[in-house]
Amino acid sequence: MAKKKQQIGREPEKTAAEYYQLKTKAVDDLVNATEANSPPVSKQELRKYRSAAGIKLAGWVKAVLIKAWMAGIVCYFFIWGVGMYVSDQLDLLMVTAVALGFVTDIVTNNIFRFIAKPENANDRWMMIPPKKFVSLPLNVLYAFAVMFCVVQTYNLVNTVIVAINHAEEAAVLGVEPILFGLFAMGWDMLFIGAKRLFKRILSDAKNSARSS
Repeated sequence: MAKKKQQIGREPEKTAAEYYQLKTKAVDDLVNATEANSPPVSKQELRKYRSAAGIKLAGWVKAVLIKAWMAGIVCYFFIWGVGMYVSDQLDLLMVTAVALGFVTDIVTNNIFRFIAKPENANDRWMMIPPKKFVSLPLNVLYAFAVMFCVVQTYNLVNTVIVAINHAEEAAVLGVEPILFGLFAMGWDMLFIGAKRLFKRILSDAKNSARSS
């Protein structure tokens, strides 16, 4: 009798085939889910599953980070890398300027276009937006101007440091990717700001001429 009572409370034993039986209905529902056959979900519910890493950055912050990062990469591969094989500093700076122009036109500006919504929203952070084959040589020439300003910035900083410390004339501040990227980004953004200011002044002048 005791054995019979114990068997009454037990669940029926499952076979191996039942244990490994796949529940395919949920998988099929997930694969075939569309906006039409899916239940509506509120925005508040969707925010619960949004990653905390999805921090929204302002447009100018993204521009600063991308420009400084890409200019630092150019410094790393060309001033540090190619500099091991090129002894003449002027040749090295010219090669780096050409590389900076190519990277700006082919990589940096296309990154801005890729992350922009709409497509041309980030053109305000480009000195020369991509335009078939015209923008590449112009960006290379523009990179020479940025490189010249960066070199002069290093020279000015070193001159001030030497004058303050009364040390012998030497390259006190060496060239490295992080500071090079910040200097290049700073001059680039300064030139872009000047271009936008000039366009605004020109537009205001045209509007005032039309109204008069």
